[in-house]
Amino acid sequence: MIDSELKQGQEQYSADSIQVLEGLEAVRKRPSMYIGDISARGLHHLVYEVVDNSIDEALAGFCTDIFVTINPDNSITVRDNGRGIPTGIHEKEQRSALEVVMTVLHAGGKFNKDSYKVSGGLHGVGVSCVNALSDHLTAEVHREGKVFKQEYSKGKPLYDVKEVGVSSDTGTIISFHPDPEIFIVHVYDYDTLATRLRELAFLNKGVRLTLRDERKNPDYEDYEGKVRQDVFYSEKGLVEFVQYLDGNRPKLIENPVYLETKEGIPVEIAMQYNTEFAENVHSYVNNINTIEGGTHLSGFRRGLTTTLKQYAEKNGFLEKLKFDIDPSDFREGLTAVISVKVAEPQFEGQTKTKLGNSEVMGAVSSATSKALEAFLEENPREAKLIVEKVILAAQARHAARKARELVQRKTVMGGSGLPGKLADCSDRDPAKCELFLVEGLSAGGTAKEGRDRHFQAILPLRGKILNVEKAMEHRAFESEEIRNIYTALGLTIGTEEDPKALNMSKLRYHKVVIMTDADVDGSHITTLILTLFFRYMPELITNGYVYLATPPLYLVKKAKDQIYCWTDEERSAAIEKLSATRGEVNVQRYKGLGEMSAVQLWDTTMNPETRIMKQVNIESAAEADRIFSMLMGDDVAPRREFIEQNAKYANIDA
Repeated sequence: MIDSELKQGQEQYSADSIQVLEGLEAVRKRPSMYIGDISARGLHHLVYEVVDNSIDEALAGFCTDIFVTINPDNSITVRDNGRGIPTGIHEKEQRSALEVVMTVLHAGGKFNKDSYKVSGGLHGVGVSCVNALSDHLTAEVHREGKVFKQEYSKGKPLYDVKEVGVSSDTGTIISFHPDPEIFIVHVYDYDTLATRLRELAFLNKGVRLTLRDERKNPDYEDYEGKVRQDVFYSEKGLVEFVQYLDGNRPKLIENPVYLETKEGIPVEIAMQYNTEFAENVHSYVNNINTIEGGTHLSGFRRGLTTTLKQYAEKNGFLEKLKFDIDPSDFREGLTAVISVKVAEPQFEGQTKTKLGNSEVMGAVSSATSKALEAFLEENPREAKLIVEKVILAAQARHAARKARELVQRKTVMGGSGLPGKLADCSDRDPAKCELFLVEGLSAGGTAKEGRDRHFQAILPLRGKILNVEKAMEHRAFESEEIRNIYTALGLTIGTEEDPKALNMSKLRYHKVVIMTDADVDGSHITTLILTLFFRYMPELITNGYVYLATPPLYLVKKAKDQIYCWTDEERSAAIEKLSATRGEVNVQRYKGLGEMSAVQLWDTTMNPETRIMKQVNIESAAEADRIFSMLMGDDVAPRREFIEQNAKYANIDA
């Protein structure tokens, strides 16, 4: 039986619920404006836009299951058991509401608050944008006991919406194939989609998301003619999310602190302290990862700091402390996830993922304080452990102040100047300048000879830098190699708003390139540097300034002919290509940068006209946090399992 509330929702969500805001013409001309880019990120974003529609149905209480299938031709099918997109005639457009949703930008039930109280999706471009960027899309709707269907090519309907059958189910099925004329990457990555669907399952407890890969994949470890499939479902939501993120860290308290309030602005928070030193707080608005934070994060921090400080003072824990506690001390070793649902979210910031709604701060702060006060009073043992952790963080911060000042004094315009090992470039425009962080003094010397001195700077690194994942803050700033990186980049610590924040006002390079050997040690050094950037300088990554150099793995030579190769497949093709010419098959495997001459290093790795560089970005901050903790933390077992599972993808020699 359908209860009265469900019936009311069915009645309210009709053809008249669909509101038209503007057309679709510009999407194919400027796709990056709508989906970010036309490479892997944009390709996967198409899936997220369709899944977001199904999640919106779940948020409204009408959907429990979502199925995502990667088809053999790299097309995607998304199926849900929601109400189904309305198919009746839209009064204003005088055509099926399904066609309006699929072909008009910013048309949908999300703009009508009778249909959806809140909705996900950052830009609101929705499925019509996916349609515009697909060479073929099929929409199938099960609704009102019938099956409706319409197909499209590059956003244009191939025929009117038609009734094609009967059905006792409800829901929407969208199948689309991204247009190869638009995208430069055409193959979907299973793990990338799995990360997002897992995240959505944690953020929307009780919703089951199934990912299925029907492509032939002999590299998949369980492949025996079977398909790869995962089901993501969370009964406890954010509690399980925090436990997942903190799975590789030693716990300070056994179970996460959890709160959920549905009055006014719905707020859900889970938090747990561990014995390590990093703050790992991830915030979401309507399932959007707000990587730049915003008012909800500020509210959480205010509630956390105020409540913990009052508890510590009331119980006499701070009497012997000779200096003030800083708000950041309360967040050391804290892993937390904050999720709020806002009817009209206002976004701002560099990547438009910073929440600006002022009313959210008070709601989150109040909810955090109430839940934390109850936890501290009911769990005095855990409360003491948390406060002692805060005091230890304050003492370490006090010790770290002098170490930070070593970095602070070495500003670009004064102090002790730039590191002696830095071979700087002559250009002073950061947008044009590149800094190569090179493994070893020998390779650094080769890079200095081969570079273009006008815009390329070289900073050789001696050995492996400190693993900041396992070190307290003051140890990081006491490291000479790390201080050299800060100083060379022109970075200092401290802003007017936050004394511990990264100050990028005098950043000297907009390309920071990690260049290491293609062996185990080189990969380790790369990971150490990326860990430093992620934990201490995340703004470098989020602004798109961090790159990985990709020197060739092989040089295939025969007589006067030579071909550089970056993969085993390219090496095989080069050998076959040169087999027809006269002379002997010579294949050189480059294990280190020092094995190349300055000219070879320039030609293959540093010349902007010929090089291949990988830009580092954070697709999911929460997943990146978990991976860095697993790879660089103390727990060996998860790291060994990860290496065993991914060893087949590595192309390195021991």
